[in-house]
Amino acid sequence: MAASATEKELLQYVAQMDEQQKKSLLEMIKVFVKPVDGFTGAITFAQYNQELDEAEAEFDRGDYITHSEMLQQIKGW
Repeated sequence: MAASATEKELLQYVAQMDEQQKKSLLEMIKVFVKPVDGFTGAITFAQYNQELDEAEAEFDRGDYITHSEMLQQIKGW
């Protein structure tokens, strides 16, 4: 498989880096590509709608804090 123009450009930059820069870049790429706590960044419309329904139900139950309450909590940090 042939490398794309983007891949070729990336390889040119990587070739100019020292070992520490390459390690740093690799760590950044791992964080960027790896899902955080199972979050892949993509959800279905059904999942999105379910999250909205759950949030509305929490609000209806009074399971929330006001802006002023949050500001008070922040002061305690």
